[in-house]
Amino acid sequence: MPVWLELILRVAGVLVAFLTLPLLVGQAEHKVMAHMQGRLGPMYAGGFHGWAQLIADGIKFVQKEDVTPRDADRPVFRLAPAVALVPYLLALLVIPLGPDDLVGQPLDIGLFFVLAVVGIGVVAVLMSAWASANKYSLLGGLRGAAQLLGYELPLVLAAASVAMAAGTLSLSGIVEAWQPWWLLWQAPAMVVFFVAGLAEIRRPPFDMPVADSELVFGYMTEYTGLRFAFFLLAEYVGIVVIAALTTVLFLGGWQGPFGDDYLGWLWTLLKVFAVAFVIIWLRVSYPRLREDQLQRLCWLVLVPLALAQLVLTAAVRLAL
Repeated sequence: MPVWLELILRVAGVLVAFLTLPLLVGQAEHKVMAHMQGRLGPMYAGGFHGWAQLIADGIKFVQKEDVTPRDADRPVFRLAPAVALVPYLLALLVIPLGPDDLVGQPLDIGLFFVLAVVGIGVVAVLMSAWASANKYSLLGGLRGAAQLLGYELPLVLAAASVAMAAGTLSLSGIVEAWQPWWLLWQAPAMVVFFVAGLAEIRRPPFDMPVADSELVFGYMTEYTGLRFAFFLLAEYVGIVVIAALTTVLFLGGWQGPFGDDYLGWLWTLLKVFAVAFVIIWLRVSYPRLREDQLQRLCWLVLVPLALAQLVLTAAVRLAL
């Protein structure tokens, strides 16, 4: 197969995943929350089990007027939703779905690349907050910047632990080096990574930047129509990326219990959706953390735990 054709097929596959997986997660969130909280609305659109709820939401966003505040910095205001969305597309390019280079673009430094591009999210938050010319948006943006910059540290430290254990920064290499006993050995790093990942994508209970009871809707207050929908889509793609990274780094990726690598992509997807379900479940089950609680959890719990896990991993690697 020509190189250019293979490249086109890989990019097309990533685009399909980028456009479909977040919608499936969004539909699942509607249904899971409806069952857990006894919500009737999401069960009616389209008839059977509310199958058309996501389509109805899409039509609603398309019909809404695209409003830009009079005093807003228009170019920055309009660009922010794209800046929030594109980093996750780049991250999906290097996350492996299965063995034999079943990945958009295999990189020897894939983990470093993913952590670098995911960190761009704070730029989108600050752009939308500052450009909106709204005090509530600005407060939400400042909260978001403090949260994202703080939780970036435990996220990177936890990822560094499993990379040190595997001896590589390649995401495919980490999956190949993974052993079932890592579920115990790297469990603290997995918990730290997962919790910090939730904070990075601003999912409840880490949604202080968009606290509706205090800040209307934070840095997204002035957004309407498709631009607001892009922010929501970025949140769902973020769920997919964090769930996929948790799967690849800590849950063995495509490795199944029976050693059947030819079904590796299926095992990866099953694990990703299982982790995404936990993310949705946490939204329903836990109240929003206050700002002081959020920062205390980061600096007094997650960072020390991640550092301790890093020391343990280094000691085990030296011993082996």
